[in-house]
Amino acid sequence: MDPARGHSAAGSRPALEGGVSETGASVADNQAAAVQSDHFQPGNVQPDPGHDTRGFPARLPSAPYAGARSHSSRSGPLYAALDLGTNNCRLLIARPEERGFRVVDAYSRIVRLGEGVGASRRLGEPAMERAIEALANCHRKLLERGVERSRLIATEACRAAENGDEFIARVKSETGLALEVVNRETEARLAVAGCVSLVDQDAEGVILFDIGGGSSEIVWLDLRNRCGARGFALTRFIRAWTSLPVGVVNLAERHGGVDVTHEVFEAMVADVASHLQTFDLGDELTAAIAGGGVHMLGTSGTVTTLAGVHLGLKRYDRRRVDGAWLENDQVSAMIDHLREMPYDQRVENPCIGADRADLVLAGCAILEAIRRRWSCSRLRVADRGLREGILTELMAADGVWSRRTGPRRPSRQRGRK
Repeated sequence: MDPARGHSAAGSRPALEGGVSETGASVADNQAAAVQSDHFQPGNVQPDPGHDTRGFPARLPSAPYAGARSHSSRSGPLYAALDLGTNNCRLLIARPEERGFRVVDAYSRIVRLGEGVGASRRLGEPAMERAIEALANCHRKLLERGVERSRLIATEACRAAENGDEFIARVKSETGLALEVVNRETEARLAVAGCVSLVDQDAEGVILFDIGGGSSEIVWLDLRNRCGARGFALTRFIRAWTSLPVGVVNLAERHGGVDVTHEVFEAMVADVASHLQTFDLGDELTAAIAGGGVHMLGTSGTVTTLAGVHLGLKRYDRRRVDGAWLENDQVSAMIDHLREMPYDQRVENPCIGADRADLVLAGCAILEAIRRRWSCSRLRVADRGLREGILTELMAADGVWSRRTGPRRPSRQRGRK
């Protein structure tokens, strides 16, 4: 099926069940972060597509990395999640706790792996070198921390590029990391798994979106029959999803991201809207939105930037941004504010910076297209996403929360092929 078309969740493999929500604070990437969860109820864990029948990654090691220093044995096993996207390379390393997990190390670097892929259909040599350098840094962290379980994924840039498989093989040869190129459905589900703890407990539905560098995922969570379910348990209420082949990198490359006039911005919005035409969520969602029972939940650099600018932060602070609510008129005001901001001011803004200054308006255009299609009154901001979803799924599949006395260590035998 065309990825720009709507996908119904009916008949698909059930999502992981359970209940987890995170309320603790953490600092920005590249620093250790404390992430606490206030609720977890074990559920019936289902294997993930792309995993073997035991619920473990089919291509990833379950034993510690060779030569790793065994830090994890001191106070519980360490898990890692790596997300190599079109724009960023991100890593989280975390240790499960009684009702969630605590992040002990994090890494993030903008690599723009998908630079030029939209035009050439190939990953360029400079982009691959930047990504491999970042991945080598991630590998060192995995070794130093003694990580026992991991999932290392790549997304749209590697899916779309003709030489994506060659790049994956090169990464394995040069860094020792075995990256898994996930499909769009898996990417959408992982975004949900990482963010559902921020869903309003009274919401009848949520439109969750993840604006990436090369693609953007949109998910409808239909919560009218949630029956008190919360946190991670809400992943089973995915009603429909889509993946648009537009993200901040390829959209900015097509239309320009430095000097964005009103006409250029509207052209970007129209570009995105053309991919949304076939994703029809029906009258039920429209009625729920009209009744005020649906809110948006956004995970991306775009929405965290909007929140940071709205809050007037002198330095980006994840603790203030993650979970922040923005009213519809506040989102409109922030988009207008960024559109009027010259490029050099975007570079100097502490919540944007040089790495995102030419991409942020493309992200705003994607968000604007989504908002014009579904006009919700509130947007909640998530500074979390695929990595948190990966960690939660790995830990749930290992049953680390199955004992009330605390997390248990993963069984290495179960993870071996």
